[in-house]
Amino acid sequence: MATQSSAAKSDFMKNLGRMYGTYAGGFLGFVVFLAILEQVGVPNRVLGYLFVFFTLAVYAIIGVMTRTAQVSEYYVAGRRVPAFYNGMATGADWMSAASFVGMAGTLFLLGYDGIAWVLGWTGGYVLVSVLVGPYLRKFGAYTVPDFMSARYGGNFARFLAVIVLVCCSFTYVTAQVYGTGIIASRFLGMQFEIAVYVGLLGILLCSMLGGMRAVTWTQIAQYIVLIVAYLTPIIILSTKIYGIPIPELTYGEAIQAITARENQMVQEGLATLCTQASCPAGSLKPHIEPFINYSRLNFFAIIFCMMVGTASLPHILMRYFTTPSVREARQSVAWSLFFIFLLYFSAPAYAAFSKLEVYTNIIGRDLASIRPWMFTWGELGLIQVCGKNAASLQAVVDACKAIAGHPDVVLFKDFVINTDVIVLSTPEIAGMPYVISGLVAAGGLAAALSTADGLLLAIANALSHDIYYKMFDPHAPAIRRLTVARVLLFFVAVIAATLAATKPADILAMVGWAFSLAMAGNFPALVMGIWSKRTTTTGAVLGIIGGFGLCLFYLVTTRYFPQAGVNYFGMSSLTNPLTGAPLVDVAKVVADPKWIADVPASAANPLQSKVGWFGLNNINCGLLGMPLGFLIMWIVSRMGPAPSPEMQAMVDEIRKPRGRTVLEEH
Repeated sequence: MATQSSAAKSDFMKNLGRMYGTYAGGFLGFVVFLAILEQVGVPNRVLGYLFVFFTLAVYAIIGVMTRTAQVSEYYVAGRRVPAFYNGMATGADWMSAASFVGMAGTLFLLGYDGIAWVLGWTGGYVLVSVLVGPYLRKFGAYTVPDFMSARYGGNFARFLAVIVLVCCSFTYVTAQVYGTGIIASRFLGMQFEIAVYVGLLGILLCSMLGGMRAVTWTQIAQYIVLIVAYLTPIIILSTKIYGIPIPELTYGEAIQAITARENQMVQEGLATLCTQASCPAGSLKPHIEPFINYSRLNFFAIIFCMMVGTASLPHILMRYFTTPSVREARQSVAWSLFFIFLLYFSAPAYAAFSKLEVYTNIIGRDLASIRPWMFTWGELGLIQVCGKNAASLQAVVDACKAIAGHPDVVLFKDFVINTDVIVLSTPEIAGMPYVISGLVAAGGLAAALSTADGLLLAIANALSHDIYYKMFDPHAPAIRRLTVARVLLFFVAVIAATLAATKPADILAMVGWAFSLAMAGNFPALVMGIWSKRTTTTGAVLGIIGGFGLCLFYLVTTRYFPQAGVNYFGMSSLTNPLTGAPLVDVAKVVADPKWIADVPASAANPLQSKVGWFGLNNINCGLLGMPLGFLIMWIVSRMGPAPSPEMQAMVDEIRKPRGRTVLEEH
């Protein structure tokens, strides 16, 4: 029986290329079929339902077919995922709603300054490859807290690692569920609050029964969908405008066209240029001008925090536990970087083509000739014209006529689009067939679902394996352990969806918090645990508490209790990156009785996220916590006795690229 099972697994691995090749061909055929349906008059709403439900059904089928009752399969996919496919799965795990939906939107909004996110997220995989990933694979853990417990001796280090994991992963997964809600509400025509739970159903079907095994094979399918969906619109635009189907090569021409159009809009009175001396609300910020949105400090801080945070995120590190060997773990990181590069190298071009289309087809257009596609997004509150939701042509006309002296054309300051819908709306902005919009929606859904699967699995596995099994019931049979994992995964998912339904802050900010929290809580302990035999349990525990605690304190205080930060912790106003002037008059706000009483701060609080130390944005709080964590670990470890010879030998063994995994030997 065991031999038959082994043979079946071997056949499965050998046929991976054929299976996913057939799947990719089938998906492209499905897109062509829907394009034909559109041409014969099938309504857009029907096409949207077919796109969303077909892709969800495929993911669900893979999830159900790969269900398992084996602990090793559930937690680490049996440690037999080839490097190429693990790289693809990691790419999907990584391509969150923030990357697929939010990245190009951020570059659209911020221009040059948005490059900081691309550089940071891409560079992080170099750190994963050099400092962390292969060594955790050699160790042979199921989870990151597993490593912390074994390296630092005991359940307190494990418990702290679980706290860090849950804090950074939960903010991240909430953002992914929010992304599924945006896509489902737009393309299924349902309320956002209901659409969130539809997306949740897809997430649970992918991950609940098969754990890491199901998530891995589903994520490979999701990567194929998302990369095709992301590249198709910009390849079409690049071919249509410049005659070259490689958008990365025509990106420079698009940038030149944007700059020319910006100057034209200013000359025609359609826009007011943002300058060093004056930058009123709704003014035009040149796309290629650096350090308009972020100071130099915060620009490079974002790069650093996103890079180090990438090498610290538990759901990413977990992916390298699934390879057959340390060597394949290294190869897997390289493949991950390649598959991520395909999207990230294209994101600046996506933003440029989108902005060019907006500047050309929307700004300066007569109010009476506004295209109907805007109204669908306007109904969701994601596009505004003249300060009101663009829910209908009449709503737009009425809103603009209410402004004295309005010229009856769309001015730059009139048009506001949520950055999270730039990618989803680009095919409509450019006048492409609706089937391309549906394809992009399917890609965005794949990106959000794949990352949400990985994150929920990381949280549920940590709670079931590290808390329940390791700390409370170490003799629990496999079936009970997996049942607990599935129940916890369900409840965590429901809590995340409930929070996402409240429409929290924008996706990119929430993701940024996750990176800084992981950077402060995990990175020092992981790096010191692998590379310093002298690091002790006490040093590590105090370092995690100090670094993670400072980062969390800075984030919570500056965002939710800024008055307390000013009054008790010496925080001052952040500065305008252009002029160097304070963003807000702190003394005036603190003296106002209205704001003294308003604790925790409401969304209207003028100090929210505008105060801090050293001019550092709260999204970069990891830059405070991580150095403190390293410093505490180094000092405290040298104040006490060195770890045991056995522990030091284990650290030596982790760093050897060959040999059996450490946990199997202990």
